[in-house]
Amino acid sequence: MVDFSIEAVRGKFPALSLTDKGRRRIYLDNPAGTQVPQAVADAVSRCLLTTNANLGGYFETTIAAQSVVDEAHQAMADFLGAASPEEIIIGANMTTLTYHMSRTLGRTLKPGDEIILTRMDHEGNVSPWLQLAEDLGLVVRWLSFDEKSWQVEEAALAGLLCDKTRLVALNYASNLTGSINRVKALTAIAKKVGALVYVDAVQFAPHGLIDVQDLGCDFLICSAYKFFGPHMGVLWGRLDVIDGLKPYKCRCSSNGLPERFELGTPQIELMAGLTAAVDYFAELGAAGEGDSRRQKIAKAFEVAIAYENPLAQRLIDGLSDISGLTIHGITDPKRLGDRVPTVSFTVDGIVPETIVRQMNVENIFLWSGHNYAWEIVHQLGIPAEQGVVRIGIAHYNTAAEIDETLESVHRVIALLRQQRS
Repeated sequence: MVDFSIEAVRGKFPALSLTDKGRRRIYLDNPAGTQVPQAVADAVSRCLLTTNANLGGYFETTIAAQSVVDEAHQAMADFLGAASPEEIIIGANMTTLTYHMSRTLGRTLKPGDEIILTRMDHEGNVSPWLQLAEDLGLVVRWLSFDEKSWQVEEAALAGLLCDKTRLVALNYASNLTGSINRVKALTAIAKKVGALVYVDAVQFAPHGLIDVQDLGCDFLICSAYKFFGPHMGVLWGRLDVIDGLKPYKCRCSSNGLPERFELGTPQIELMAGLTAAVDYFAELGAAGEGDSRRQKIAKAFEVAIAYENPLAQRLIDGLSDISGLTIHGITDPKRLGDRVPTVSFTVDGIVPETIVRQMNVENIFLWSGHNYAWEIVHQLGIPAEQGVVRIGIAHYNTAAEIDETLESVHRVIALLRQQRS
């Protein structure tokens, strides 16, 4: 059994002990980006100071830099359950990689082909496909989420599929509602018509074990800075799919995998940090000798989920006590496993930004707005220029931080209502 010690976990993150004019910080902006362990910062620094060279040469630093790149691909293969590091494509961020892959896949599509997009996705998994459809004359079918289950339902997807469907883009978990989709089941349905499936797992990756081979999808993308790593994106592509694709690239650059998809000089120092982030999970899940890195990562998620879920329920219960406050997402304790610990809400008559600004003054870090969940706010009828208040928990947060945040929410809303009356 892995022992999860919140004190030991927090001790690995220097940012958690920082203060501003003597005031503590409460980091609940985690859906937008997590803090990093000391080991990640050390790895980036060490790479810059000792292995700083471009790739392809025969001297010591370039050979060492290549090892850093290779190790990062292997680390992410272990993190995602990939069959090979050749399936791992590392780049600037999720949105840039998705634009790149959408254009590459566009070479295989023709006018009249259909793609399915969901109204639950982050805009990074919507706009690249919308603009591709506009460029190529593709037909876009919209897949709404169910406002009772807060998930994309299999029957709804099945009703949109046809023999012209070439791609389904969907998300693993919402960055606004926190809801987790049944990706494996949705993928199986899409595969019945031979469609490719592109999964945005950015919000799920910090909170659950991903097994790309079990899911059956063709592509899955995530962001390292959402799971305690540096600012970069990682795209997994099924080997038999990506091996047949011709990306836009320089004529003289490598045609090997994954190099043909990784444009220009890689962010080598950030790749060092990426490996360190994966190894942080492995260390968190280390229960004994003999386990593989993948097995340790799986154990890490078991203990992290068991720690995070009660915090999420504590937050949901505390918010539910406030009259006029609506949580946009799953609130049933029996369905806690169907969401990640990202909780968004609105309050009747109060603009979300006014709540967040006041709480930010109190050094409680969280966000307001649509948070690029553009289709969600429109489906729910939430003014896009206002959006929601979003609170996102990571496994380094504490029950005391949740309680202090709830006290602040109650007090700030009462104050704003008093000012309005």
